[in-house]
Amino acid sequence: MSSPPPVPNRLWAPLGLLWLLGPVALAMAAPLGWQTVKTPRKGPPESIGGYSSGCVRGARRLPVDGQGYRVMRPSRLRMFGHPQLVELIQHWGKATSAAGLGTLLVGDLGQPRGGPAPSGHASHQTGLDVDIWYRSAEVLDESFGRKQRELVESYSVVDLEQQTLNQHWTPRMEGVLKLVAAEPQVARVFVNPVIKQALCMQQHESRAFLAKLRPWYGHDEHFHVRLACPNDSPLCQSQADVDAGDGCAELAAWLSPEAEQQRKQDRERYRKRMGKAPELPGACAALLE
Repeated sequence: MSSPPPVPNRLWAPLGLLWLLGPVALAMAAPLGWQTVKTPRKGPPESIGGYSSGCVRGARRLPVDGQGYRVMRPSRLRMFGHPQLVELIQHWGKATSAAGLGTLLVGDLGQPRGGPAPSGHASHQTGLDVDIWYRSAEVLDESFGRKQRELVESYSVVDLEQQTLNQHWTPRMEGVLKLVAAEPQVARVFVNPVIKQALCMQQHESRAFLAKLRPWYGHDEHFHVRLACPNDSPLCQSQADVDAGDGCAELAAWLSPEAEQQRKQDRERYRKRMGKAPELPGACAALLE
C-alpha cells in the first residue's frame, strides 16, 4: 500500500485512519484541514487555482460591522477574502448607504485560507466570491445584533412556481445590483434566471450591467458576486469572459417549458458536483503546513 499524502502534523492521526479506510473516506475528509484553520496564511495576497478548486494566501478578514453593511452568520468564520474583495465590499457598503439603498447583509466570503468548505459550497475557494442577501437590515428590529444575525433568515424574492418576482422584491435590489456590477473587477453576478428576466424586460439608461448578471440555479435569496483574477495572482484561473450583449436572449434556455427536461438534467449534474472534494493545485498544500 502506498503512503498517505503529506498533510499537517495535527491532521495525521485522523487522516491516517481515513487513508486505511479507502479513497472514498479520504475524499469526504478533504475539507477537514481547511475548515480547522482559523487564521489566514501570511504573505503577499494571492488567489490560487479555480473558484471551485483553489485557495488563497494573504487573505484579509472583513470586519463584521462596517459602514453600510453587516456580516451574517459570523460564527461560520467565512468572512475572509482577497484584500481586493474585502475593500470592494466596504466600498459597496458606503456607496449603498450614500445612495439610500439600505444596509447590505453579507453572507459567505471564504475560509481563512480558502479551500473547500465542509457544507459543500462548491465555490468561494480563492477569496474572490461573496454572497449578498437581497434582504436589507432596515426591515429588521432596531436591536439587530450579532446574536440575531446567527438566527435571522434570508428570504426568496422569486415565486419559483409562477416564475415571477414576489412581494419581497423591491427597486432597492435593482439599484444594488447595478452598483455592484458596475465595478470593473467584477466578472460575474449570479442571480436567479427570473430576476434577470425581469430586469431584461425593463428600460435602463445603460444595459451594460445586464451582461454581468448570469442566470444560475437558486440565487433567489441572495446574489453571488465573483471577481476576476487579480493582477497579483498568476496562478489564479479565471473563467472565460462573458459574451458581448446583454445576455437576455439566453434566458429562454432557462425558463421556457420546452427546456424543463434539460434544466432537470443540468440541476442533477450540479447537485452531484456539490460536496465533492476537488483536486487542488499543488501550491495549495503549502498553505496548510
